[in-house]
Amino acid sequence: MSQTEHEPRLIVETGLDLRIAEIIEPVLIAMDFRLVRVRMLNQNGATLQIMAERNDGTMDVDGCEAVSVAISPVLDVEDPIASEYHLEVSSPGIDRPMVRKSDFVRWQGHLVKLETSIIIDNRKRFRGKITETNEDGFTIERDQVAYGEEPRVTIPFSALAEGKLILTDDLIRDALRADKLAKQQAANQNEEQEDEE
Repeated sequence: MSQTEHEPRLIVETGLDLRIAEIIEPVLIAMDFRLVRVRMLNQNGATLQIMAERNDGTMDVDGCEAVSVAISPVLDVEDPIASEYHLEVSSPGIDRPMVRKSDFVRWQGHLVKLETSIIIDNRKRFRGKITETNEDGFTIERDQVAYGEEPRVTIPFSALAEGKLILTDDLIRDALRADKLAKQQAANQNEEQEDEE
């Protein structure tokens, strides 16, 4: 098992969303999936949105179905939600939330929009290209620099409140390429397992 499989999220929920995350995350880990985000929304009655992905970063309809089938009985037993609700399992999408250190490593070179919990360089909102990542944080090159601001800013992971990739042609191309590569690797592993049997 690689380290990223059980890599903790930098951004976690609060209140009911956190309770739900704590209930379902062990189920996802056991299935080789990672939790990205939990959100309880009051739309169409109540909707519980679970965003997840496989450890290789892929997610498809079968994966969403498998996660839904696995977590439904656990949620029924624990019963954290008082009212009726609709369960919706989805992939993070291309313009995904950035919730783990590995997300910043994987999508280095791409544009990100983020908010910090503390003021850094006189602001809390940033937008720019991820240029470097280390154990403690990441550096972005701003795409819009105000007068007197440094073009590059380093943000500690501990200060990250919210982060999301910005949809660009480059991001779409790289995301499709990464998805194709992951599917090829998964197919190759399945063939190797079949050969061994």
